[in-house]
Amino acid sequence: MDKLGYLGPHGTFSEQAAVLWSCGKYELKEYPTIASAIKAVDNKDIDLCIVPIENSLNGSVTATLDMLAFECDVYITEEYILKITQNFLVKPGTKKSDIKTIMSHPQALGQCVKLLEAEFCTTDIRAVNSTALAAKTVHESDGTIAAIAPESAAKMYGLEIMYPECNDDKSNCTRFAIISKTRNMTVTGKDKSSVVFSAEHKPGALYNAIGLLGNEKINLLKIESRPMKDGLGNYAFFIDIEGNIDDAKIYFALDKVKTHSLFYKFLGSYPYK
Repeated sequence: MDKLGYLGPHGTFSEQAAVLWSCGKYELKEYPTIASAIKAVDNKDIDLCIVPIENSLNGSVTATLDMLAFECDVYITEEYILKITQNFLVKPGTKKSDIKTIMSHPQALGQCVKLLEAEFCTTDIRAVNSTALAAKTVHESDGTIAAIAPESAAKMYGLEIMYPECNDDKSNCTRFAIISKTRNMTVTGKDKSSVVFSAEHKPGALYNAIGLLGNEKINLLKIESRPMKDGLGNYAFFIDIEGNIDDAKIYFALDKVKTHSLFYKFLGSYPYK
């Protein structure tokens, strides 16, 4: 049976996404970080991994973007959308006044800003590798630590929910990317392609690169910048466009973008939701 990696430990939203997406067709294997899960695919230790790439409230998951762009030679082959409901978890019997530290994954903390600012503006906020790790830490603590995590983690570690559904917006959802060592070769008719590139430091360079897509009437779905990590002021641009690279129009348009780029990497074509 093929192996599917995900961000652990037991009880994370990533595990939930892995279970729902895989439908029992893969052997699941947990990893302590997003980076280690993607590296395992790159090293061919596992066949696939499923990692968060974007949240509707807190934006892109930069750890995933950076690994795809700069660290590993892998592809996005599919995406999966999971509705996210965060909960504020404490040890049984804990009162609000007992809480000295609140822990969670950075994305989860960013999804619950309203609660944290209104009720815990002077409390120490600490980011950890996963929501489940935060819940596990609360379970092992003396009652002075709280966690933001899914309801499943509360059940798993015997915790109480002090503030249920505490994310800022009830429509909160996360887009997960399925990562493989080989690209998706299927054309469905409703696909998107993802690339990352950097442009020259001169007026109009980025505009001209994006204009190459506009000239071909290709729909730009998303654009986001990330530091190139080789000096201040140097940025890479992640773009999602409508269409599949095996479509001649998309292929030649992206080839022109590549020609006008200092750095370019194709991240995959895959069906989009």
